[in-house]
Amino acid sequence: MLSSTEDTRHAVVNAFRWGYIGFMLELAVVAFTTFFITIGPVDVAFVFAVLTAGASPQRRRLMAFRGVLVATLILLPFVFLGESVLTWMGISLPALQTAGGILLLLIGIDMVFARSSGGVSTTKEETREARGRDDISVFPLATPLLAGPGAMGAAVLLMTRAGGDWLVQAIVVFMLLAVMLLALVCLLLATRIQRFLGATGAHVLTRVLGILLCALAVQFVFDGIVASEIMNPGNESTTVRPETL
Repeated sequence: MLSSTEDTRHAVVNAFRWGYIGFMLELAVVAFTTFFITIGPVDVAFVFAVLTAGASPQRRRLMAFRGVLVATLILLPFVFLGESVLTWMGISLPALQTAGGILLLLIGIDMVFARSSGGVSTTKEETREARGRDDISVFPLATPLLAGPGAMGAAVLLMTRAGGDWLVQAIVVFMLLAVMLLALVCLLLATRIQRFLGATGAHVLTRVLGILLCALAVQFVFDGIVASEIMNPGNESTTVRPETL
């Protein structure tokens, strides 16, 4: 009898352990995919290659390193302080999940139709202004290209999804840093990527990633609606009837 109880306890512990590991792996994949799409290292590399066509290789490398560093410093406060600011403002997690999902959905739709909305790319006005700059490392490279509204919203959304578990939060931060490192590599190889993919290849990649972002965004919206319990019939208000005298 004691052996059976011990076996049951070990089975429960192992199930919990593997379930926790599975949750962390799932969140890691979702975080990396979301950051990769909203930051867009390949798309940013294309824009970077065009805007720095007349710069020397040393100058391009300097701007790439500086732009990634500044973008990382912009996004990290959203990662660590975003949830606290939302709590202070009285914004609930379900509201953030729903609003963030809608924002990412709009960005994903623009990516599918290859439109520049300013969510993960520069607008036409910003591109014209950037062409007249000698140093684009802060604007438009760091923001809005790397650290745009989509990446900022994704950072807050993923950290709130991680809850108070510091290990899971560390995974989100690590995925952000991994994507920023990948962005740096793409910037350093921007000219080669531009020649290899071409404009058509870049648009195809953007559309595929846009479809994935739309699917993730809709899931965020569904999670927010479920967490808000507005669709739960058990929360239906009841009318208080006066007692019959």
